[in-house]
Amino acid sequence: MRFTKMHGLGNDYIYINGFDEQVDDPAAVARAVSDRHFGIGADGLILILPSDRADCRMRMFNADGSEAQMCGNGIRCVAKYVYDHDIARRTALNVETLAGVLNLDLFIADGVVDRVRVKMGEPRLQRAQIPMQGASGEVINEPLPVNGATFDVTAVSMGNPHCVVFVEDVASFDVAGWGPHFEHHAAFPEGINTEFIQVRDRGSFSMRVWERGSGETLACGTGASAAAVACHLTGRTDRRVTAHLLGGPLELEWQASDNQVLMTGPAVEVFSGEWHQQEEARS
Repeated sequence: MRFTKMHGLGNDYIYINGFDEQVDDPAAVARAVSDRHFGIGADGLILILPSDRADCRMRMFNADGSEAQMCGNGIRCVAKYVYDHDIARRTALNVETLAGVLNLDLFIADGVVDRVRVKMGEPRLQRAQIPMQGASGEVINEPLPVNGATFDVTAVSMGNPHCVVFVEDVASFDVAGWGPHFEHHAAFPEGINTEFIQVRDRGSFSMRVWERGSGETLACGTGASAAAVACHLTGRTDRRVTAHLLGGPLELEWQASDNQVLMTGPAVEVFSGEWHQQEEARS
């Protein structure tokens, strides 16, 4: 099976060209290829497939094999692959995801895609849209008991569910310790991605993210988009911000005109190869 490894700000995935290759059990393949000791090493697997609604269709699987609705860093790399590998040689593409069909603008340097702007869609703020247990309405700065402590949380869905938590010092915050308690909290019946945010000023914030099914990653595009919305909803930032993630910066804007979130960032192809190993049971 031919594959290409790509990343957006260090959020790395194994990409399979589903126009040419067939993957019968993508969940098992995702677990096998994602292993950083026995596999290729990645945050998950992304399939690039034909679509009757768009230029291509994207399916994204976390490192544990669970399927997610969307991945902001991953979809930028999908656009780069589709353009650079001549599937659709256009600088404006549509990609079908489980979160809907998204529009992308491609920026070209030396004949290949360098950066991509994604129209991430409108944030979903109602509790049932996250989904999150509790009374109907929006979840903004709401106290949430977590493993003996209480955090004020803001919940936003960008196709994927996100819980945004503001902290004093994100660099020293115990993301690995707290992340699983949020991910598997009873309030979130489908699990949750959690963004830990330290606001720098009206135009920027620092962020670390715990992704359901993958753990802490270097970047999360849907998470950064959700965080930008949460920062503005709680009065901490303007609508246009830069998110500083462990893997680098993302440019974000929650547009007042159409309620859409725009995300702009890099997409990088690392290498291609062939995968032969089957998933093995390990004790």
